[in-house]
Amino acid sequence: MARGDETPGHWLEPMMAPRSVALVGASRREGSVGRRMVEALRRGGYEGAVHCVNPRYGEVDGYPCLPSLADLPAAPDVAVLSVAAHRMERTFHDALDAGARSLIVYDPCFFEGDTDPPLLDRLKGIAREAGIPVCGGNGMGLVNLDAGAWLSFQGPHLPLRGGIAAICHSGSVYSLLIDSNRRYRFNLLVSPGQEIGATVADYIDYALTVPTTRVICVFMEAVRDPGGFVAAVARAREKGIPVVVDKVARTEESAALAATHSAAIAGSDTAFGAVCESHGVIRCADLDEMMATAQILDHPRRPGPGGLGVVTDSGGLREQLIDVADDLGIPFAPLTRATVDALRETLAYGLAPVNPLDAAGPLSGDFLEKFNAASLAVANDPNVAIVAHELFVDDNFVFYPEAIDAVEDMPAKTGKQHVLFCSLGAVENREVARRFRDLGIPVVNGARLLLIAMRNVLWWRDRRAGRDDGPDPGDPAAVGRWRRQLRAGPLDETDALAMLRDFGVPAVESVACETCEAAVAAARGHGLPVALKTAADGIRHKSEVGGVRVGLADVESVASAYDDLRDRLGPRVAVAAMAPKGVELAFGMVRDPQFGPIVMVAAGGVLVELLDDRAFAPAPFGRDRARRMIEGLKVSRLLNGARGEPAADIESLADALGRFSALAAALADEVAEMDINPVVAGPDGALAVDALVVAG
Repeated sequence: MARGDETPGHWLEPMMAPRSVALVGASRREGSVGRRMVEALRRGGYEGAVHCVNPRYGEVDGYPCLPSLADLPAAPDVAVLSVAAHRMERTFHDALDAGARSLIVYDPCFFEGDTDPPLLDRLKGIAREAGIPVCGGNGMGLVNLDAGAWLSFQGPHLPLRGGIAAICHSGSVYSLLIDSNRRYRFNLLVSPGQEIGATVADYIDYALTVPTTRVICVFMEAVRDPGGFVAAVARAREKGIPVVVDKVARTEESAALAATHSAAIAGSDTAFGAVCESHGVIRCADLDEMMATAQILDHPRRPGPGGLGVVTDSGGLREQLIDVADDLGIPFAPLTRATVDALRETLAYGLAPVNPLDAAGPLSGDFLEKFNAASLAVANDPNVAIVAHELFVDDNFVFYPEAIDAVEDMPAKTGKQHVLFCSLGAVENREVARRFRDLGIPVVNGARLLLIAMRNVLWWRDRRAGRDDGPDPGDPAAVGRWRRQLRAGPLDETDALAMLRDFGVPAVESVACETCEAAVAAARGHGLPVALKTAADGIRHKSEVGGVRVGLADVESVASAYDDLRDRLGPRVAVAAMAPKGVELAFGMVRDPQFGPIVMVAAGGVLVELLDDRAFAPAPFGRDRARRMIEGLKVSRLLNGARGEPAADIESLADALGRFSALAAALADEVAEMDINPVVAGPDGALAVDALVVAG
């Protein structure tokens, strides 16, 4: 839980920006963790009170050293416990008895001969009861470059401060990043490990209070505080601080156990992804993507309206960039007529005035003048929000020094963000990256990586700018009525369709029948033609057992269909009005154990599980969010009237999806899964035709 508002100052402040530090297990032995943590604190320039704790020494590296925590002259803000697992619990208690306001634990907290519950669980319980934050175990500690608090046994070799707050579950990732400061600049790095007494959500929340934070990046192995995570990233969106996440362990072999198509499709990572998308969290596939994105966002200037502009010095590399962008579905900004005209006047003969631009003509006397003027023309185009420059430069050679110098000046001239990139990912340009980062220009290696990072940045800009309408609250009487019915027993299809209608989701009228005479009467009541479906207990997917007959246009057909279903599947059937012609979609809901009800919209019908065409969002949400989900589907092209068919009423469809999400949220305690498939969308609105509800 993020606890930033509970007391004056942030809950994590004693640990993240301490006024006094106790280093338990400090050592003079070269290469030991106890020695390295003392050296790190010294190199960070920490100015607060420091006491080492180790009965073997009177001082360590110039710091006074005391025999025990009980001998401290005052309670420390943070006690760093560099002791072995079998001594950890006793030391933990000693630190609390000494009044420590926070703790940092390096050890994994496993040891042979431990009792049940294991040490790690015992420490979590102690921390929870004490109400103090604990970083670790099995972590690398933390570094706060703003405060000079290097509370780790590995500090940065090149401590260049910036605006990236990095939170890394993996100690190895923390180590990789902490020594990458030529290219990346941090204000905070945290290795929370097993999160004994503080979670990723807490660290995100704290980073939001630090004035120098421009972007937060998280390498995440697990979400241990789902509610806190949602609250923290929602706060980040409101403050305009982007959160970039690389979450590993995304797969899980559980889909085969799902009762509905929705649950089979969802998988273990879907809910987390839906929450991230809903709150504008940028998800990345790996560390390179995360850090390239963070590089660009570690800048006080955010991209304004418009798209990506690119200037290259090579026709071949431009063609490659266009191909990769097409693979990724990334558009380039269209240039205005004025820019095109200016480029025609500037470019060498034969070069096309387009974006991406190849500005490199013959190596004549005015080559650089023309090249730089063309670059500036693209950068100044009002349709261009952010500019990437492909110029060959590494730590050993610069082909066009004057062109590089011109890029240095462009942010001031254009008021826009500029990025330098090389299409070759393996280029050696660490010092170049350092030089340009000092100027506020990130350097990214690799064309694909550059394009993905740009896509992420512009997506975040657009997602933050959008504001959604609120969800429909639903009818309290309907909520109570269906909660009682769900507790009384499972719903059949007729009940499920009635429930949808009670929440404002249009659904076909359906009547349950157990005799041929009743089925015929129901068909006459609906008005022929009708559909006849088995309503036998235990059959969840009727079409898979031949349990659906549609287009029954007369009573004889109804009777014949009833006899067939009765003989094969049992006497109970549902008689429903036929839906009008339209595009078939599916609505679904799965109750995620961490994030609650997650709603799906997908291409529907029998292909719901086969087509990779779906979108998810945490429930509830309003029409705006529903519309974006629908418009993101491939099937939306059919909804817009492809092949001469009339366009569907997308507003009515979005309204139905939003109301379905309100139902999913209101009844989440009683419903484990739902499938509404198909939902037929046409020019007259949307209509749910079939419904499956799994209580639980």
